[in-house]
Amino acid sequence: MREQAKQAMRAKQDERQRFGSSRERSVRRRVVSAAAVVAVGAMAMGALAPTAASAATRPDRVQQGLNTLVGADGPPGALASVTDRDGRTRTYTAGTGDLATGSKVPKNGQVRIGSNTKTFTAVVVLQLVAEGRIALDGKVDDYLPGLVHGAGIDGRLITIRHLLQQTSGLPNYSDYLGDEVRYFKPTELVRIALRHGSHFDPGTKWEYSNTNYVLAGLIVEKVTRHSLAHEMDRRVFKRIGLRHTYFPAPGDAAIRGPHPHGYYRGAAGAPLTDITEIDPSWGWAAGALISTTSELNRFYSALLDGRHRLLPEPQLAEMRRATLPADKTFGPGARYGLGLVSRPLPCGKDVLYWGHGGSFPGYETRGGATDDGRAANIAVTMQLDDEAARSRVDRVAETALCR
Repeated sequence: MREQAKQAMRAKQDERQRFGSSRERSVRRRVVSAAAVVAVGAMAMGALAPTAASAATRPDRVQQGLNTLVGADGPPGALASVTDRDGRTRTYTAGTGDLATGSKVPKNGQVRIGSNTKTFTAVVVLQLVAEGRIALDGKVDDYLPGLVHGAGIDGRLITIRHLLQQTSGLPNYSDYLGDEVRYFKPTELVRIALRHGSHFDPGTKWEYSNTNYVLAGLIVEKVTRHSLAHEMDRRVFKRIGLRHTYFPAPGDAAIRGPHPHGYYRGAAGAPLTDITEIDPSWGWAAGALISTTSELNRFYSALLDGRHRLLPEPQLAEMRRATLPADKTFGPGARYGLGLVSRPLPCGKDVLYWGHGGSFPGYETRGGATDDGRAANIAVTMQLDDEAARSRVDRVAETALCR
């Protein structure tokens, strides 16, 4: 079974890895939990059929959009949550939740949310900035002395802002992980990246790198003397009532609550592989969280409206103000702030939604919230390598937000 896992992952080894946005290259993690890998044949795929919406007797445009996402060549299942300006939420499902049993996609099931984790990490860092415990323009070496150094790399020149804004020039460790099936310590991930040298001088360019957020998480732990999981739980999850969002503990490869299974396909037309159970340590502060689409709505809405005081106004304003063009990674008009991405909506001039998006082996999530209180998040149960497929998920999210 271990060899089967490695073969499945090697099929994508030449692809640049990705998790985070709808236009980023795919993170093709090669550390699938070998004991959980189950190949699913084409006959099972032929049995896919969309389920009914959980909050409507007839399919509306969101349900119709979900139905088009699943099928023989697409992900087995899809989920969505849509929240209107009055706080009312509708949940939707389509497809099959477990190809081995034929069970339905659970309503509001838990999924791996990939790089949405970055926004949670950024919120914790900015809370500590507001408390005067971290300086946004302080140097990484002030907090992690001696850790960040290498060919062209100097932690005395990289600021916390550079990390959150993806302008540090640090290489992306997930491009170099290989196919090992094991637990990775956060400092090990950083050291893997540092072997490959700087991509550019800090602050001179924008380039997406998971290494930035692993360092941000390590700084949180250094400053608070608590685990990042502990700080996220008390500062974010409990503060806004996220009961189904959590940071997996070391060695926790399973998803705790009701969830659709996540799948991997090595090539077009190939059988799907169940990779639901996987060690998420390689994602850590950059991509390890598990949540639901409705709780992602709650998080982004709470962050933007300010009433929940996730961030004081100066830090929230800075998170949204300090944005840089990220079109090549996140799509036309996208801009990257301090762990938060803005994208234009097609239903009005200068109308934006704010979120991040996430990709993790087995799962893809897209969506965000608007300033006037709308929120929508879509999840599918297969990491998408095809830009056209990712764009289809984006369009469903935009349709939901424009309703």
